Order: sequence, then structure tokens, then C-alpha cells
Amino acid sequence: MGSQARVGIVGASGYGGIQLVRLLTEHPNVDLVFLGGEGSAGKAMSEIYPHLHHRGMGDIELVNLEEIAQRAEIVFLALPNGLAVKMAPELVEKGCKVLDLSADYRFSDLSTYTQWYRTTHPRPEVAEQAVYGLPELYRDRISSAQLIGCPGCYPTASLLALAPLLKQGLIQPESAIIDAKSGTSGGGRQGKLNLLHAEAEGTLGAYGVARHRHTPEIEQICSRLAGNEIMVQFTPHLVPMTRGILSTVYATLRDPGLVTEDLLTIFNVFYRHAPWVQILPSGVYPQTKWAWGTNLCYIGIEVDQRTGRVVVMSAIDNLMKGQAGQAVQCLNLMMGWPEDLGLPKLSFYP
Repeated sequence: MGSQARVGIVGASGYGGIQLVRLLTEHPNVDLVFLGGEGSAGKAMSEIYPHLHHRGMGDIELVNLEEIAQRAEIVFLALPNGLAVKMAPELVEKGCKVLDLSADYRFSDLSTYTQWYRTTHPRPEVAEQAVYGLPELYRDRISSAQLIGCPGCYPTASLLALAPLLKQGLIQPESAIIDAKSGTSGGGRQGKLNLLHAEAEGTLGAYGVARHRHTPEIEQICSRLAGNEIMVQFTPHLVPMTRGILSTVYATLRDPGLVTEDLLTIFNVFYRHAPWVQILPSGVYPQTKWAWGTNLCYIGIEVDQRTGRVVVMSAIDNLMKGQAGQAVQCLNLMMGWPEDLGLPKLSFYP
């Protein structure tokens, strides 16, 4: 065990945290040495999640950054927005590699972060060091980073659908519309009225229309890819299922002569070194269940020559590729390990 990387999780009791517990417990190169959280401190993991009783996971500990840094060389922060912003700098200064699953270190423009999250960033010099943790776009930067701002679930699904189109200049950027649908686990484990089974089951509805916090995150990366500032229309919906995101992207092609096979070729080349992105053959469109429990992103493409638009559909597990799985993918890159190490490759189907 001595040669394994010593890893801690702060916020182990949430949905993102418990995914990390599952993945890191089974990761061959990891020794999980710390499980922490303020609100659940003193409780056994098996008290919060009874299905872990046989694993003897121990208690959730109070967060003491000095002690965490002494015990762990890598720390995952699976916390609500606004908490990691204070913890990450101290851990980084103590020499830890830090992966933050919240929005606190996703933005290069901190005024955007302040505007949308109503929180002033106290350590902008630390935020400048953070690398956006989408491996398919920033693999090299992640490999040498000490602080990772892991992407949101909606941005992950949407950006993987949009990236080749913007990078290759295939679409009119201002025409991009994202219609995305998520399962209820995306709202976290806290009790919320709209996530109650009686409220969410058997219905489908939009929320955060024209003001969802993932919009500026998507626009930030889209603008980098396009080479100029752009805006996108993003509308999320809540679907009565536990896991999964399906993001359907519509955009007007610059060249109306392109056909589906052209786009499939371009996407396959763009993601040729991306083990977790699967481009589906013509006429096959992704379903969220295919990605359950895996770090995979399934992408289907169709060109509508009648309207001159391309339709790209992207399906992920919001708790895996949209959260914990992607964070472990980043960990593998940071440590120089194979990108797919310790991550499930087959969904639990059906």
C-alpha cells in the first residue's frame, strides 16, 4: 500500500462524494485515507449509506486542513458552491493536489463567477492557477496542474457536443441552442420540494430558463474554442429519473452542403485520442441509460439538410462523467496514470 497515492475526500456524504468513495475504493493505485465533512462529522459512512456497512468505511471526520494535508497528497472537494473557494488555497499551499467538484475554480474571469454565484473570490491568485478539468480539451494542462476546477454536468455534456463544431468553425456560433435534460440526482442530496418523488415523477419541465448558472461556464469554453466571445441559448429540464443527462444541441452550419457522414468523420478525428467519448454510427442516437455508472459520453449526430442545421445529441451519467468519474479521470492524468484506470467501462444495464 505504501506506493499508492494517499487520497482524501471532503464532502464524502453527498452524491458526488459517494461516487468518489466507490471509484477510489476500487482504484488500484489509490489509498483512501480521509473522509471528511462538517455537517455529517462523527457519523459512520454506513449510517449515512447503509449499503456500505460490510465495507467498514469508518466515520466522517471533521475537516481540519492541517491534518488532511499531513495524511493525503491528493484531496477531492465534493462540496456546495462557495466552500472550496476557502479550502483549496490552503491545501494547495501545503503541497496537495486538489480537485474541486464545485464551481469555485471553473472560471478564468472571476467577475463572471461573482455575478452568477453571488460570492467574491478571496484568492484570485490561486484561482489563476486552476485548470478547467475537461480532459478531452485540456489534457496537457491537466497533466501538469495542481488545482483542477472540475466542470459541471450540463457543461460537460454540452461542450463535448459543441467542441468539434466550434473548434473547426463548422457552425455559426450565435446560432447554437442547447436543450438539456437531467435526472433528479443533479440537484444533490439535500431535501428540496421539487425533487420529491411526488413532485418530480410523471412530469417534465424546464427550470432556470435564461439564467441557469451553467450558462456562463458553457459560454466561457465555447468562446475559447471559437476564438471570440459568443453566447449560447441554454435551457435545462428536470426528468423523473435518477441518473443521466441528454444534451441536444442545434446549430446552423456554415456550409449547408455538409452531410451527416462528413460530421461523423470530423467528430471521430477530433475525439480519436479520447477513450471516454463514443461517436455513434449514422442513424443511432444516444440514450442516458447506456452511460449509467460509467465515465462514457455517447454522441449521436444528424444533419438536417432541409433546414441547414446540425443536431448533436450527447448522453452522460451526470454523477460520473458529469462529476466524480471525470474528476478521477483528471486524477489519472495528474498522476501520469492511464486515463481509464479505475473507471467502469460498461453500464449496469438495464
